[in-house]
Amino acid sequence: MIQGKNIMVLASGGIDSTACIHYYLSLDFKVKAFFVNYGQKSLKMEYRSIQKVVSHYGIKLGSVNCKFQKNFSSGELIGRNGFLILAAIMANPCFKGLISLGIHSGTPYYDCTPAFVSDINKVIESYTNGQVKLDAPFLSWEKSMIYDYCKNEGVPVNLTYSCENGGIEPCGECLSCLDRGVLDASQKNEN
Repeated sequence: MIQGKNIMVLASGGIDSTACIHYYLSLDFKVKAFFVNYGQKSLKMEYRSIQKVVSHYGIKLGSVNCKFQKNFSSGELIGRNGFLILAAIMANPCFKGLISLGIHSGTPYYDCTPAFVSDINKVIESYTNGQVKLDAPFLSWEKSMIYDYCKNEGVPVNLTYSCENGGIEPCGECLSCLDRGVLDASQKNEN
């Protein structure tokens, strides 16, 4: 059985994981961010962003570097969220508590669904003797709902980075940029 209020947020420096950090801190959890370098194109910008986010919130950041012979492109990476969760467990074998993932509805990916959360929790609980569980607080929310949450709660979205291609300026074409572009446009319309 999971004890205490420990949470490890799998953090990319994007809006969703930053919202998770804020969410759990507001519930008085002991929050740690965890970053996985798996060779993503956006590695440099994501890591800069997550460093700013953890500095803002005054929390610890752990990380792990994983080497693959494949270069990853933008779009769906089959198995990514499952890999991130298992990498976090392997890199933190003494951790007990919740692992959080900022997945949300409105995407066509299996690893952003309630079925994935249920399936991966069976694996996690088996590996950790019930000491670790995945929590996805925004699983039923659309991206715009997360953005509204951030705006209403004062989450520093200006520190986040959301582009799969890793340029200093977002490409405006990848799925992450398109998600963020819709959010940025709605913000401009409100002003």
